[in-house]
Amino acid sequence: MTTLTTDRPVTALARPGPGRRPRRRSRHGLAALVFLLPTLVVFTYFGWWPILRGVVLSVQETNLVSDPRWVGLDNFRTLLADPLLWTAVRNTAWFALLALLFGFPAPILLAVVMSELRRLGGLFRVLVYLPVVVPPVVAVLLWKWFYDPGNGLFNEVLGLIGLGPYPWLQSTSSAMPSLVLEATWAGAGGTVLIYLAALTSVPSELYEAAETDGASVWRRLWHVTLPQLRGVLLLMLLLQVIGTLQVFTEPFVLTDGGPADSTVTILLLIYRYAFVYGDYGLATALSVLLAVVLGVLSAIYLRLTRSWSTT
Repeated sequence: MTTLTTDRPVTALARPGPGRRPRRRSRHGLAALVFLLPTLVVFTYFGWWPILRGVVLSVQETNLVSDPRWVGLDNFRTLLADPLLWTAVRNTAWFALLALLFGFPAPILLAVVMSELRRLGGLFRVLVYLPVVVPPVVAVLLWKWFYDPGNGLFNEVLGLIGLGPYPWLQSTSSAMPSLVLEATWAGAGGTVLIYLAALTSVPSELYEAAETDGASVWRRLWHVTLPQLRGVLLLMLLLQVIGTLQVFTEPFVLTDGGPADSTVTILLLIYRYAFVYGDYGLATALSVLLAVVLGVLSAIYLRLTRSWSTT
């Protein structure tokens, strides 16, 4: 009786030769591609196709009814020559600055305070998140009544202590801060929950060591909490900058850009170009410019903060 001998290991005999791939792996890859294909088609149609279509419309003169006419870069030249554009840019930048000064630290402080609560923590979480559940237009209309110069809630309450009435939305000096106050109230709930979730990942040993060293609440916040949340804070700051530069609902519903164009923002100007003046090519050109600016700002921000978010 003879036996089969070989110098190669048994595992080498079962290994596929060069250029071969296991059939099981190829079948799994094909199945994954089949399941992924509908998602790719939907994302391409609703995500990338509108972007490409917008780029094409930005170099056309069209009202979406008659045949478009190619105008090249004339839409962009018209935009840059419009003085209202620079008014909208200044107003949008002012809104973003106020929103960062007041709206960015407020959710952090709320999250830290709520994380320290031992009782009624769930109730406060519901109350903080409640503005997010309210539809945006309904919330803005509610605040429009709050700001009413005649019988609004704010003037009624201030009148009890002999103050007011104040023209919240009718004054060029107070209209934009009033919009920021409403936007901060409406958007803080979701941010607070994100910070609360991030706070659970902070090791409790750090707080115990800080308390042992006699650190106060503010020192624990500055030396323990904020450094541990650095990555989340940097990401939320970028998202807030992008969101504030695209503000539309508040100026559209509350002031319609007034008084004296003091609350006209970039998105409100896009709306006017498209649905008031009927120039969709001009509106799309401004949208493309805004997208480019946001993309450049995001790339610069991520480049500058790359080392901070990882250390």
